Amino acid sequence: MTDTPKLPRWTRDQMAARVAQDIQDGDVVNLGIGLPTLIANHLPAGREVILQSENGIIGMGPAPAPGAEDYDLTNAGKQPVTLLPGGSFFHHADSFAMMRGGHLDICVLGAFQVSARGDLANWHTGAEGAIPAVGGAMDLAIGARRTFVMMEHLTRSGESKLVESCTYPLTGLACVSRVYTDLAVIDVGPDGAKVVDLVEGLGFDQLQAVTAIPLAR
Repeated sequence: MTDTPKLPRWTRDQMAARVAQDIQDGDVVNLGIGLPTLIANHLPAGREVILQSENGIIGMGPAPAPGAEDYDLTNAGKQPVTLLPGGSFFHHADSFAMMRGGHLDICVLGAFQVSARGDLANWHTGAEGAIPAVGGAMDLAIGARRTFVMMEHLTRSGESKLVESCTYPLTGLACVSRVYTDLAVIDVGPDGAKVVDLVEGLGFDQLQAVTAIPLAR
């Protein structure tokens, strides 16, 4: 177990807002269960982004106001959502055809590990008693034109989630292009890992010290 260093960090909402900056007008986007669902609340005003959920919704809006929840309208994580004008819901099979058919510009997934070349492990840690939950992650990771990951940089025990090679069961090979953590934005791929953005007040050397793969600027 490693002591987690005291470093400046983005909050979860700040992470979501940072991802939202990189989603362009007109993009069709799937937000995975967990942290990525927060992105819906931070999309820039005036930018049309079409949000899809694997349980069969397209045209999702931000989370409903407290007291206005409709639990017949939920995302894949069973959280209440809103539906924007023109949005619709449909059969689960149609949703997966959309995901597998290359119709999504971006999916944003959580992860347990991401490798320097963009391999993704996000459905099972292999730990005894852990419940595997692949859901639609494999379909999304391979089917979307671009796959982003939004995750905390370190595990609870202080270990880097960015690794040279994933030790957990894989979701997809070389599918992730960009990783957003509470410390930085990092591109990954065949040329390794390159830092795109850092939390204000965090030095490159500090980031490298808590990251298990070589980083380029």
